Amino acid sequence: MTDRTRTRATAFLALCGARLREFYREPEVIFWGFFFPVMLTAALAVAFRSRPADPSRAVVLLGPGSAPVEAALKRAPLVKVEAAEEAEAARALRVGKADVVVVPPAGPGQPVTFRFDPSRPEATVARARVDDALQRAAGRADPLTSRDLAVSEPGGRYVDFLVPGLVGMNLMNAGLWGVGYALVDMRIKKLLRRLLATPMRRGDFLAAQLATRELFTVLEVGFLFGFAHLALGVPVRGGVAALLVVSIVGSLSFCGLGLLVASRARKLESVNGIMNLLLLPMLVGSGVFFSIERFPAAVQPALRALPLTALVDALRSIVLEGQDLAAQWARLAVLAAWTVVSFLVGLRIFRWT
Repeated sequence: MTDRTRTRATAFLALCGARLREFYREPEVIFWGFFFPVMLTAALAVAFRSRPADPSRAVVLLGPGSAPVEAALKRAPLVKVEAAEEAEAARALRVGKADVVVVPPAGPGQPVTFRFDPSRPEATVARARVDDALQRAAGRADPLTSRDLAVSEPGGRYVDFLVPGLVGMNLMNAGLWGVGYALVDMRIKKLLRRLLATPMRRGDFLAAQLATRELFTVLEVGFLFGFAHLALGVPVRGGVAALLVVSIVGSLSFCGLGLLVASRARKLESVNGIMNLLLLPMLVGSGVFFSIERFPAAVQPALRALPLTALVDALRSIVLEGQDLAAQWARLAVLAAWTVVSFLVGLRIFRWT
């Protein structure tokens, strides 16, 4: 190793050490990076824990034929029923206290009427349960017998779906804020100008920023998935190496976006606005809390091109389905494209002052 190479290596390690000291001198960074995601995961796991199906809420409209209808529904196991007058029943349906209003038949041979909002999933379920209970009470016999077998397997719960999304969200926040916000803050405090006056190379400075960020990426991913596996029973069916590679590539893409955001910003208000402009569409449309299949098919290709969508989908495939790294080539290509483009543009337009 030449003296020049040794000097650059020493400078690079010194920059990494300075960056690490910034982290442990600000304990709130450790809290937001490690403990807040764990607290959020635990809270959502409790809120969306596995539990028996909620009963459907039905209101029977009081009238001549309401008594036998109410009696039949009271025998149904998953229907909670009460009788009410027209005005009260309409109000219960309007404010969400009832899923369906049952209007008894006006006379022999007349149909039962169901009032419900078909756009609400719980209302359609309530309509089906109430109709089934009334049909059985009227003497319907099923031509085919059936039986139920309850199955609850780790990997199919909401918390299993949620944890990879929260890990991806944490990597996005850490990359954007940890790089972008930090660089703008250093620019405002004139620290970048002071560094520019030293023999330090720009590439060494930015490489140290990325190296420390990726070190924390490995620690954060291991900490969060370790907690989810041990405390919540979230399965990790894929390889740990594939999980780390995807996490590092995803983190690099967000570090590149952070560099791009910070390349010209001179005020914290400016970087806050740009960060939120980037964060909000991905938080809503990248499948962190719910599948992007809920969006219209026309916009799904655009959503899958977002870096957070690619990262979360790859993490879920590895963790829940046990897929290997080779199966993630398309998602890794999306992340790599974001990384390369954002770094090239960010470095080209970057200003120290």
